[in-house]
Amino acid sequence: MDIQTIKNRFGIIGNSPQLNFALQVAAQVANTDLTVLINGESGVGKEAFSMIIHSLSNRKHNPFIAVNCGAIPEGTIDSELFGHEKGSFTGAVDSRKGYFETVNGGTIFLDEIGEMPLGTQARLLRVLEAGEYIRVGSSKVQKTDVRVIAATNKDLLQLVQLGRFREDLYYRLSTVPIRVPSLHDRPEDIHILFRKFAADFADKYKTASVQLDDEAKGLLINYPWPGNVRELKNIAEQISVLSEDKHITARQLSKFLQPYSTNRLPAVTGAQVSGGGPDFANEREILYKLFFDMKKDVTELKRMFLDMLQNPSGAAQDPAFLNGLKELKSGENMQPVYMPGPISASQNLQPVLVRNDDIHDHEEVEESLNIMDKEKELIIKALKKHKGKRKDAALDLGISERTLYRKLKEYDIDE
Repeated sequence: MDIQTIKNRFGIIGNSPQLNFALQVAAQVANTDLTVLINGESGVGKEAFSMIIHSLSNRKHNPFIAVNCGAIPEGTIDSELFGHEKGSFTGAVDSRKGYFETVNGGTIFLDEIGEMPLGTQARLLRVLEAGEYIRVGSSKVQKTDVRVIAATNKDLLQLVQLGRFREDLYYRLSTVPIRVPSLHDRPEDIHILFRKFAADFADKYKTASVQLDDEAKGLLINYPWPGNVRELKNIAEQISVLSEDKHITARQLSKFLQPYSTNRLPAVTGAQVSGGGPDFANEREILYKLFFDMKKDVTELKRMFLDMLQNPSGAAQDPAFLNGLKELKSGENMQPVYMPGPISASQNLQPVLVRNDDIHDHEEVEESLNIMDKEKELIIKALKKHKGKRKDAALDLGISERTLYRKLKEYDIDE
């Protein structure tokens, strides 16, 4: 089946080369029983790819089920996937079949596989290697013939290095990896998708389809779309319902788009995405970048102070120093800092104005920049800020409530 036929059948919109390549790989691997790992940001349509693979496979007439590993509590996920026996735990009043038993012969899609607990990962590995599993509370080994398609928006190799994901399971899952491109990586498809969504909602709500002028189209294409296709669809629906004028200008469109500040943490900013900056897979990568930049700032300040102390007369002839004096007059790009280290009685503690830009790493800093310590500190601050409310703290930190719960246990944080 060619790519265009697949697009028409499954409602895939777009002509991006990256999208076409991902669809081609999905079509080629569909008729096999190979395990597939789908990578991509949240909202890019990873589940649609799992449906394509199942529908084009020899298992298409057998069951298909999608399971969100991040939405199932850690204490019950084993029971959900593998079933349990009566009395195996509190509340187990009857025996229950798990998904690997009910979907036997079909396909199971494990979304957010990076959120799966380590104990469950070991059970899943056994299923992938031998097609065997054991119900919770049982000692009887059962067989299953299920094809596994997994998906994640995280960097699983980094989770392996952090000890949060099994290395053997990672290589077993990623027999065939498929990368679904983010919306900002396929700008040529953004307006096409918007027009399709706008037409669908116009038909749904019995109204005229919205049209964008040239400036609005440019704004739409240059927006970072952190929520990807899901966010674009939501915006199209909002405009279709709330806008009385169906001819949308850039000013009108901007009211529906979320403002993104370059100082917003730990989220990835639009400037970083559209400007070719790092594409962070999860919150740890963002924190690494933040603390590395802080380290460079402190290192450069130490170097400048040492140079000034060792050669105070030469500082006055330094072009960078003279430029700093000019900036001092205008007050631009400057901030006050205080000289570190012991101060003699003859010295007056005066603020020194230094440049914020052109930071270079010249020497190592002795202070601790351990990522685990900083992450624990941020979690404690968030909990204090929201008076112990996990849901609000997790939202502020940019992680799921389940991830926050796991980190509380990991760092032994007393709420």
